Amino acid sequence: MSRLLTRLTFGCFGLFLAAPLAVVAGVSVNEKKSLTFPPEGFSLDWFGEIFMDGGWFSALLASLGVAAAASALAVLVALPIAWFLWRWHAPWARIVQVLGLAPFILPPVITALGFLAFWSELGLYGQPWTVVISHGIFFVTLPLVTLTLGFDAIDQALVEAAQTMGADDRTILKTIVFPLIRPYIVSGLAFAFVLSLNEYIVAYMVVGFTVETLPIKIFNALRYGYTPTMAAVTVLFVLVAALVFGLIARFGDLPRLLGAWSPKDE
Repeated sequence: MSRLLTRLTFGCFGLFLAAPLAVVAGVSVNEKKSLTFPPEGFSLDWFGEIFMDGGWFSALLASLGVAAAASALAVLVALPIAWFLWRWHAPWARIVQVLGLAPFILPPVITALGFLAFWSELGLYGQPWTVVISHGIFFVTLPLVTLTLGFDAIDQALVEAAQTMGADDRTILKTIVFPLIRPYIVSGLAFAFVLSLNEYIVAYMVVGFTVETLPIKIFNALRYGYTPTMAAVTVLFVLVAALVFGLIARFGDLPRLLGAWSPKDE
């Protein structure tokens, strides 16, 4: 009886969490140009508009470009930090980790205002590349966490055996460390990519409307009324996130990448 009650409880929670997405998905296939639910008719034209309309397609390309570059930058910043924490286990080294976690711990609007003041002071406000750097720093926490888990999972016996055989640090990094942490690099890249794709506050504060990503495009489109295209973009975001994390779950250990304990850790 208790097991049935537990399943019903979690099922109710699942339905409650999925309800907004179901409504948005229903609106995205509405035949009429209105945000009505249940949908009046069925049409996929609003998804096609994302790719056929010049404004929406440009925003899509901008979002993909910013997310790809920012996630790569986040990994490039996080990788040496995670390696440093793994290589030297000094207590003071944790200060570096705290600095890496700080951008994501602070409220996004505070971080965004900080980026705004920084780029404005340098006279670079509105430059397209500033949003890439800002997103890369803002989301460095995610690859930092996954890479820290990856380095901690390395069996020190492998490293010691390689050193005994005469391998130098460069050889150890190339033949042992990087092959073992590669899945964690990919997962950190994926986490940063998905969140950068959906981020609005930092992008808006840093570049305004100079670079119109999809979230900024949705905000601009709201001034002219609501259309199912906005709902279609939301569904597209969800599908991209599901695809990315589905691939990670298929080819990697998603629970461990999220920090869960694994029986192999005994």
